[in-house]
Amino acid sequence: MLPEKRVIIREVSLRDGLQSEKEFVQTNIKLEVIRALAQAGVEYFETTSFVSPKAIPQLRDAADLMAHVERGNLKHEVLIPNLKGAQRALEAKADRLIVVVSASEAHNKANVRRSIADSLEELQGIFELAKTNNVPVAGVISVAFGCPFEGRVPRENVLNIAQHFIEKGADRISLADTTGLANPSQVEDMVSCFKNRFPDTLLCLHFHNNRGVAMANLYAGYLAGVRMFDTALGGIGGCPNVPQAAGNLATEDVVFMFQEMGIQTGIDLVKLIKAAKRLEKVLKHTLPGQVMKSGPSDPQLARQLCGIT
Repeated sequence: MLPEKRVIIREVSLRDGLQSEKEFVQTNIKLEVIRALAQAGVEYFETTSFVSPKAIPQLRDAADLMAHVERGNLKHEVLIPNLKGAQRALEAKADRLIVVVSASEAHNKANVRRSIADSLEELQGIFELAKTNNVPVAGVISVAFGCPFEGRVPRENVLNIAQHFIEKGADRISLADTTGLANPSQVEDMVSCFKNRFPDTLLCLHFHNNRGVAMANLYAGYLAGVRMFDTALGGIGGCPNVPQAAGNLATEDVVFMFQEMGIQTGIDLVKLIKAAKRLEKVLKHTLPGQVMKSGPSDPQLARQLCGIT
């Protein structure tokens, strides 16, 4: 159990963030990003995915990346699309498997070419394999707050998928606002219902900023009792199967907010800003993160890091 004034930031830039980049980012650069984030104090990474290179070319170096990542106290979690992906992730010594099912049929078919029922059925083999190898599994429910194809998603759809995950052995569930359709009241309601039904399961929230309310949604989740959140350095990312997809909340923006509120993250904001600026140079386009542009609240540091006068 985390202290009341402490949260866990789970870094997803290496997978969810980079998957939308058209130009391939070399493995050594990805390793550099991981090192910089680790030096800043980040411990939890969604490091890559063992998905088909044809589907997401950016992640074609998954095995090579996992073979060279720093370990120690870092947690390298790997998203897997199917049983074959799970086998490859376990061979690469992933610390946790991440399995995803969408809360709407239309998005699940667009994302993995299967119905929700077929996706849930395939989970059995993945969970059995993970248990045999003593590796934990987390379940992610995409479009948990709304679907770009079907609109509002019934809350029971989300809770029923969570029930399937938990019955099979998932010890953590992530609710993903893949489309940026969530609002703070909806987040509060969903978190409350989830905690009432699954009080012993760790809940993580994942927000995209398509409509500019992701930070408000994250804070609503915090007020409702959530203490783990997905973010991406510089705010990069976006689901390939969501029209006009926007990025994740920027890690440095979220850390800034919590730091100013006196809530601990264990992450060094200055080092995050430097890492985000380096990433922007590597990707060769302006990143959506705001604190990397404006700097921390200390005027001297803001001038040093961002030239703010």
